[in-house]
Amino acid sequence: FEEVEEVEEIAIGEKDIEETPDEVENEDEKLFISASVLNVRSDAGTNGSIVGKIIKGSQVSVIETVFDEDGSPKWHKISYEHQNGDYGWVSAEYTVKDKMEFLGPGYADIDFSPQEKPGDYENNPRVTVNGIYLTGYSAGSAKLDKMIDLADRTKINAFVINMKDDNGTMLFETDIAAEMSPRANVSVPVKDIDSLMKKLKDHDIYTIARIVCFVDPKYVKEHPEAGVIYKDSGAPFYFKENVQWSSAYNRELWRYVVGVAKEAAEAGFNEIQFDYVRFPTSNGGKKDAYLDYRNELGESKPLAVQNFLKYAREELDPYEVYISADVFGLVGSVGDDMGIGQYWEAISNVVDYISPMMYPSHYGPGVYGLSVPDAFPYETIFRCTKDSVMKNMNIETPAIIRPWIQDFTATYVDGHIRYGADQIRAQIKGLNDNGVEGFMLWNPSNNYDEGGVEKE
Repeated sequence: FEEVEEVEEIAIGEKDIEETPDEVENEDEKLFISASVLNVRSDAGTNGSIVGKIIKGSQVSVIETVFDEDGSPKWHKISYEHQNGDYGWVSAEYTVKDKMEFLGPGYADIDFSPQEKPGDYENNPRVTVNGIYLTGYSAGSAKLDKMIDLADRTKINAFVINMKDDNGTMLFETDIAAEMSPRANVSVPVKDIDSLMKKLKDHDIYTIARIVCFVDPKYVKEHPEAGVIYKDSGAPFYFKENVQWSSAYNRELWRYVVGVAKEAAEAGFNEIQFDYVRFPTSNGGKKDAYLDYRNELGESKPLAVQNFLKYAREELDPYEVYISADVFGLVGSVGDDMGIGQYWEAISNVVDYISPMMYPSHYGPGVYGLSVPDAFPYETIFRCTKDSVMKNMNIETPAIIRPWIQDFTATYVDGHIRYGADQIRAQIKGLNDNGVEGFMLWNPSNNYDEGGVEKE
């Protein structure tokens, strides 16, 4: 992950800010923060102590303004704490009235308007999810009964099950795969999806179908026109051995992915979760110079991702399932799409649930001022969640935040700690302290520490 740039305020003009200001007016306006990260101070001036930080793109309410001698705004008093209602001062230099002033042309066509979203479906009521991740093979083996026993004993009430996994394999044989990617129906782990769903419903388990969107080696082998390639040679771009990235611009791939979602909904899943709904990591967009994403319509990355999710929403509406999207955890703490098409407000505005992957092990040294974020599960989750909640305040119809959190030990991280019940509880507390209730535990081997999710 890229570390968020720190931006300090500076005094404007020659006038000493500690002198009596020319004018202080009450304002009733909304402004956006244009600096990467802006310090919030106790008083109007750089001598004021730092009482908080606010990220780029955050919408703030102006309470008062201190003006410079020439009549231009110098400092704004704002409401900045989403729960406690705290106030502080920020430099007016780093505020704008129109977010497009700092977003740039790639965001010009993003739909930030209020969206019509479902409330509770009568036959599919919403639940506050305490979930775990299951591979298709866990769902199709004797391990499923162990996972159900875990749910019966603990607070776990939801399973996120691979419907289409990272290799492109289906959970069960689907008609859309038979039509568009027959290899995806080979060696499916579940032969009787009806029996599986009945067993889960009998235990009141809310079911979420995880669908990997734009990494699909099986599909791209049969449809090479959907693959990301190098501009100079036309050779496939592999992000790991023998796995070519698929283009998020490809409309036939959209049809395939949403077709899989429809069959998951028909099978009885309560929710569709889109993962890898992004472009490949590109070092802040630097790879764009030599990668061809097959962008025939001239869309920006964040617009393509939002348009895909809007298409999915429209197509899935008759099925009365909820829609969620997984995003990088740091997407909630930065002011752009990180070069991967995941712009928080664009995604949150069109899905029902947004799921930042807040694994502390995935944050680099120094992020959030933490030497090794993996060693600070509460602090990392608290900061990431706080930023994400503030991001949601920038739009009128945001998604419910339901993060992924860590239930594994990241031995590959220098300075890592062992994750167990205490670390799970610490992460959940970091969510709860920001008003976020739902969560999902990630362990790639599906071995979960139930001590962190014991019933109270």
